[in-house]
Amino acid sequence: MKIFQINSVCGTGSTGRIALDLKHFAEQNGVECKIFYGRGFCSEPGCVKIADKADFYRHIALSRLTDRQGFYSKAPTRRLIKAILAEQPDVIHLHNIHGYYLNLPLLFGFLKEYRKPVVWTLHDCWAFTGHCAYFSYAGCNKWQTGCGNCPQKGAYPASKLADSSAKNFAQKKRLFTSLEQVTLVTPSNWLANLTRQSFLKKYPVKVVPNGIDLNAFCPTTGNFVGSLGLCNKKIILGVANIWEPRKGLPDFLKLADLLPSNYQIVLVGLNAAQCRALPPNVTGVTRTNNVRQLAELYTAAEVYVNLTYEDNYPTTNLEAIACGTPVITYNTGGSPEGVAPGCGTVVSQGDVQAVSACILNNKYNLESFDIQNISKEKCFDEYYKLYIQMMELKE
Repeated sequence: MKIFQINSVCGTGSTGRIALDLKHFAEQNGVECKIFYGRGFCSEPGCVKIADKADFYRHIALSRLTDRQGFYSKAPTRRLIKAILAEQPDVIHLHNIHGYYLNLPLLFGFLKEYRKPVVWTLHDCWAFTGHCAYFSYAGCNKWQTGCGNCPQKGAYPASKLADSSAKNFAQKKRLFTSLEQVTLVTPSNWLANLTRQSFLKKYPVKVVPNGIDLNAFCPTTGNFVGSLGLCNKKIILGVANIWEPRKGLPDFLKLADLLPSNYQIVLVGLNAAQCRALPPNVTGVTRTNNVRQLAELYTAAEVYVNLTYEDNYPTTNLEAIACGTPVITYNTGGSPEGVAPGCGTVVSQGDVQAVSACILNNKYNLESFDIQNISKEKCFDEYYKLYIQMMELKE
């Protein structure tokens, strides 16, 4: 069996790590697997970058003007198609096909003719909207009937001029529903339910929760916490790739005003300007790919707090639990699904007072939780079974 995965990145970011780890798992089980990606760099064999910087930035620039992300990058898409034709993979596994590196009409026109099984993991809502990756923060439900007059034109994938959301919606609907054998995968029941209400409802949807590397994320001690000057503080931890308002940064600042002086909030993933603007009882750490340092912070924290207003199935919740730290999260998207009973608390969005009360009344017990339930091996075994199932249906 031969699998081709397609994603915007490889080995970095949550989706890039998932794709690369899945490749390793497949190969350990005798499956040949390659990854084709759009940006960044991965030196591992079988990981092929199809777009160059010039094409990537050209795609971004045109999208800023036209709001047509996904309708440029013909040359990289042709390279991908050429590779598929040359090697004839048995299953095509799509991840994020947004990200300024593919031409959707070319790709889906080819996949329709190729007539091989397609697994498509939806890591956000972009596949069934005319523009955005998430819509709940904006309170927009136009994706249910057809987009237009987009309230999030300036959000990723940002457009500075045109609003092509209605056109994008119609074209994506036509393209994405043109294939025969497709199984959609979502990490959360929340996203699965939305998908079943969208124009993708003709396809079966399987929920496969993300898993994490339990060798990397486990109770860890070291010098990193001390280097931040936090040895005598009770640490409240928050982590995000980009600290946009929807990730709850304003709420963390409100929370800082409610906690006693012996507590210190630590936010990982802030940019330099955001770090400089923090009050004394909030420590900023810029984005890091140092997993050990992150595991040290998870382990040292009293609780991990996730105040996101939009999310699918954040793996940071799982990482904290794997390090023995309980989670407090808003009732947002699929975030509560990663908090098993006894491992934390779910509170209403925006209820910072409730978050503060949960922190001060920290009486969680994670000892009874079976940590193997959130292992990446369990996740990838489900994908392996799905590949087999898809091939059997094809035969």
